[in-house]
Amino acid sequence: MPLDRALVFKALADENRLHVVEILAGRGETCACELLDELDVTQPTLSHHMKVLCDCGLVTCRKEGRWCHYTVVPEVARELASFFSAMVEKVGTAEKASTDCCCGSGSH
Repeated sequence: MPLDRALVFKALADENRLHVVEILAGRGETCACELLDELDVTQPTLSHHMKVLCDCGLVTCRKEGRWCHYTVVPEVARELASFFSAMVEKVGTAEKASTDCCCGSGSH
């Protein structure tokens, strides 16, 4: 199933979820209890955020007893990085190609 980038970007548009992904990317697998210690959210709110991140495919959950351990999916992170890398290349190419402005002045 192809990655729905729009769904991932929508998930990352929330400041808390973005922070969670940054934590997970830096640490690897992390228990929900550790995330709760770092975020100013309640357990139900964290559960909601984690469901959104898991539903979009960016994060996976491994249950151990009553605790959930979360991890960023490396393939999804790589696909997002490739998306942005390709965008940077396209912008660079477009900048080189657009030395002459359509209105003739060359600047806006």
